[in-house]
Amino acid sequence: MPSQETSSPALAHAAENVRRYRQQQGLSQSELATRAGLSRRMINGLEAGSVNISLSNLDAIALALGVRFVDLVRPAQADNRDIRSVMWRGAGADSQAMLLGAAPAGNMVELWTWSLHPGDRYDAEPDAQGFSEMIVVTAGTLHIVFEHETRQLALGEFAIFSSAQRYAYVNPSELTVRFIRNVIS
Repeated sequence: MPSQETSSPALAHAAENVRRYRQQQGLSQSELATRAGLSRRMINGLEAGSVNISLSNLDAIALALGVRFVDLVRPAQADNRDIRSVMWRGAGADSQAMLLGAAPAGNMVELWTWSLHPGDRYDAEPDAQGFSEMIVVTAGTLHIVFEHETRQLALGEFAIFSSAQRYAYVNPSELTVRFIRNVIS
């Protein structure tokens, strides 16, 4: 199964930001781990920069700290409108997810570019209620696998759905799939 972990620049920013937010709130690593539903070892490893962490676990930490996901993965002084950070890499050389930027909405809107190498797959953990995704395919054909259905999106087609459920992005074809993803909360 492909890695669903962040690349080192985003991980380095997350390590610094998690430590800074945790200390600002007077939380120990154990207290943050309990709030996020993770192990203290995971928090310690993240802050030390010695462990990769899934996007869903970073999301849980952000929620536990009362900050937005983008606040954890961008440089401390960066503008949310221009983040440009690779957040996930798959097994294929062409598979990656890049968070381009974010803008305020009800809470936040994130803009991503994704590509999936032939045969690659990204399995998402459910977001909290109130989160949605908007996808538009810019190359190839993307399959979005939900519990009871699979949607096949060709070039130019789009989908809008609640991300408060398990789903996966899958590329069963012989060509790289590229798509734009907005996450809305």
